[in-house]
Amino acid sequence: MGILSSKKKKIERKVLTFSQKLKKFLTKYFFITFGAFVAAFAIEGFLLPNEIIDGGIVGISMMVSYITKFNLGVILVLFNLPFLFLALQKMGKTFVATILYGVTMLGIFVNLINFHVTESELLATVFGGIILGVGVGLILRNDGALDGTEILAIRLAKKFGFSVGEIIMFFNIFIYTAAGFLYGWDSAMYSILTYFIAYRVIDVVMEGLNNSKSIYIITNFASEIGTAIMKELDISVTYMKGKGGYSGKEQTIIYCVVSRIEMTKIKNLIKETDPSAFYFIQDVHEVDGVRVKKK
Repeated sequence: MGILSSKKKKIERKVLTFSQKLKKFLTKYFFITFGAFVAAFAIEGFLLPNEIIDGGIVGISMMVSYITKFNLGVILVLFNLPFLFLALQKMGKTFVATILYGVTMLGIFVNLINFHVTESELLATVFGGIILGVGVGLILRNDGALDGTEILAIRLAKKFGFSVGEIIMFFNIFIYTAAGFLYGWDSAMYSILTYFIAYRVIDVVMEGLNNSKSIYIITNFASEIGTAIMKELDISVTYMKGKGGYSGKEQTIIYCVVSRIEMTKIKNLIKETDPSAFYFIQDVHEVDGVRVKKK
């Protein structure tokens, strides 16, 4: 990645001051509060008026509230309590307190928000899913949660060997099937579409829109390509040693992280230098750290 000093530097963990800890704490709970408000706005303004539900405990709570006419905010909190108890046993008091705060705020905002944005099921599905995804994503990004389903899924996954995603999908199949009998199959299908949209938006909120790409380049001209990348694109590279499985020859592999804009340029540079070079590209999220430049 560049020229580094041969002396090893002792890495010291940064100790936060009280003001920094307080700022971090307040920022975290501000975004959890705002995320709960946004999620409640999606539920009350878009989903509930059009008989569209979310997945997991939130979806179950919405159906139970619809059947019993009992307060949705209270049901949301009560239905999540058993899962918080499960989390307390394995994940600690701080984590549980954060989830309890998020769920409680969602319950409060659901009761405070009392207006409908649209009666169009399609618009409610699309925009309700987007807004719900933004709200949930903000909460997840700040170590919170609004749904105890994932907590249960984690416990069951360890016990029965299924993945967390498979268990959540299994739960949601029953939830949306129940929604079909309760609201009608059109509403159930809109609910599934809302869940899918929200799921994708959560990924965007968690990982960001500006996804970078990592590229591995296997070539006999590693030095030439690596130097060209650093010189022409001002991108630092890492050289790694590899060995061909068939040839048994030692080879140098180039690795670097680039933006989407730079990807076309680096492909052209590789083809110009070595048309027979083999390379593959992967998505990279949350790129951070110090880029080491040549002195």
